[in-house]
Amino acid sequence: MDLFAGQQREARQRAAPLAVRLRPRTLDEFIGQQHFLGPGKLLRRLLTADRLTSAVFFGPPGCGKTSLAMLIAEHTRAAFHALHAAEAGVKEVRAVLDQARTRLERGGGKTVLFLDEVHRFNRAQQDVLLRDVEEGALTLIGATTENPFFALTAPLISRSQLFEFQPLTGDDLLALLHRALTDPRGLLPLGVACDDDALRLIVERSGGDARRALTALEVAALSVTAEHAGAAGPPRVTAAVAAESLQRKAIPFDRAGDTHYDLASALIKSLRASQADAALYWLARLLEGGEDVRFIARRLAIFASEDVGEADPQALVVAAAAISVTEFVGLPECQYALAQAVVHLALAPKSRAVTEAIAAARQDVREQPVRPVPQHLRDASYGGAARLGRGRSAAEAADPAADGYRKEERRYYNAGRTSDGAEAADAPPGPTSGAPAAPGESRP
Repeated sequence: MDLFAGQQREARQRAAPLAVRLRPRTLDEFIGQQHFLGPGKLLRRLLTADRLTSAVFFGPPGCGKTSLAMLIAEHTRAAFHALHAAEAGVKEVRAVLDQARTRLERGGGKTVLFLDEVHRFNRAQQDVLLRDVEEGALTLIGATTENPFFALTAPLISRSQLFEFQPLTGDDLLALLHRALTDPRGLLPLGVACDDDALRLIVERSGGDARRALTALEVAALSVTAEHAGAAGPPRVTAAVAAESLQRKAIPFDRAGDTHYDLASALIKSLRASQADAALYWLARLLEGGEDVRFIARRLAIFASEDVGEADPQALVVAAAAISVTEFVGLPECQYALAQAVVHLALAPKSRAVTEAIAAARQDVREQPVRPVPQHLRDASYGGAARLGRGRSAAEAADPAADGYRKEERRYYNAGRTSDGAEAADAPPGPTSGAPAAPGESRP
């Protein structure tokens, strides 16, 4: 036994940031995720009965994935091991698996392995876990900020329950901040007071991230405590102090993850629905998140042809101009060209006639017999072409009905078809507010 273990633990606890010191000790202290952890919900029933099966916790940072895993470690009767995928390799995982099998065979019960940032494991490393998870020798709890359907292998997903963690609500964050001010493990020893508008400011700028909110509150409290030394009354955190502690509002964004595709999809669907204000908001989210402006410009150009088409040919010109401005000017000024293009495309009449026409023509090419080029349409620019029956006179060429342009005529382009598939040849031009929200951006 280490005689100094208790002192060492207390020293680490004192040095830990507020978010770590304030981790919940019971399920009742856990804030948020009531959709699966509330009274009577699935995960709560499993934890209360100590019958947890292999699971994957996924969601944005600061929403309680690691805290819930630590709660499980404190309350489960199974042996608990924690590894971080960025630090551990197959060797460390195999050691835990061997221990789990040995413990189970000797009647010692089951083993729970918490694998943080599990998406950092490659396919081969994830496959190491499959047999023991399937046979029940090990209960795996994986935590990730990535979409598991893209970050994890299908066999591992099929063997696990998926629990999606949501960002904390404003009420959840307020409750957490009030607890931090009154809990002996938190800021109570400092005797700090905090204005309500300061707390609201921290909540608004934290984006549902409990860790960010608690860190901002701790920085603010420590700064006013240092400045208040020797002054009368308790140190007070004001809105101005809170704003300085936060610096800049956190904008969740990941160019290679869900946020990139979700925001791009929201922008395109808002354009299709002719919602200019919504489209501008999603454009602003992309810009503030640090999206590549060339990607945005390309998506607008695609939309101009795919969804507006011949209903407003000028839309493609505007989108092309936005691409040029983006390439030659760059940020921050190119945001005006992008915003102008977004508004134009949102308010433009919509038609997918060209999109459907080329799709139908290509489908015929793929699925129907390949048809030869008619003689009168073949190249006649070389000597001897006339003897082979190639080409025809200018007078004949002016009459498409003379021989036809294909062996079997079929209509592809319908100029009177709107974005929702209805016939609108006589309809006046204008925004089509009822345009459907077709599927969004596809992943590469």
